[in-house]
Amino acid sequence: MSADASKALKVITGSSSFEASAEEYTVAHAAVDLALAFGDPKVFRGDICRVYSPIGTPDFELRVTWRWVDGPPTGTPAPKFTELKMGEQALAAADKAYIQFACRSAKLRSSDAAHLQIGVERWGTPTEPEGDTEALKDAYATVAHSFSLAMAKELGCEKNGGLPEKPVLDPA
Repeated sequence: MSADASKALKVITGSSSFEASAEEYTVAHAAVDLALAFGDPKVFRGDICRVYSPIGTPDFELRVTWRWVDGPPTGTPAPKFTELKMGEQALAAADKAYIQFACRSAKLRSSDAAHLQIGVERWGTPTEPEGDTEALKDAYATVAHSFSLAMAKELGCEKNGGLPEKPVLDPA
C-alpha cells in the first residue's frame, strides 16, 4: 500500500493502526487467485484484503475486492459518485470507490485485454458518512488506486493497466 493510501485510511477510519487480516489476504495472493480464475464463468470476483479497526475500538471494516467485468464501462454512474480520470473508469463516493482498468498480461492467458474492477467499500452496518465528504471521496479513491496499481503490477499488465503512478483526484 502506498504512503498516500496509508494517510487516506486514517481519513476514512480515524485510525492509523489496524488489525491484521488473514495471511491469504494480500495483493500477491489475490493476483494468483484472479489469474487462475480467468475465463472461469463461476469465479468472477474475490477478496484482496479487509481492513479492520483495532480490538477495543469502534467496529470498522473496509473490504477490498476484485471482479471481472465484461468490457469498458457504459452508461452513466449513479449520482452519488464522482468520476475521476484513472484507468477506464474511476468512481468515488464518501463510502466507497471503484477503479476499472484493462489488463493485457501473459499471466491471464489471453491476447485480449481483461477488464478488472477493484473496489474499496465500507462494510457492516450502513451509516451516512460523517465528516468532510470530499475528503472521504478522495481518501476512498486513493486507497482504490493504490490497490488497483498494485494488482496491475502484480499481474504484469501492460503499462500498468493505464493507471497513473499517483492517484488523480480531479473530477473527469
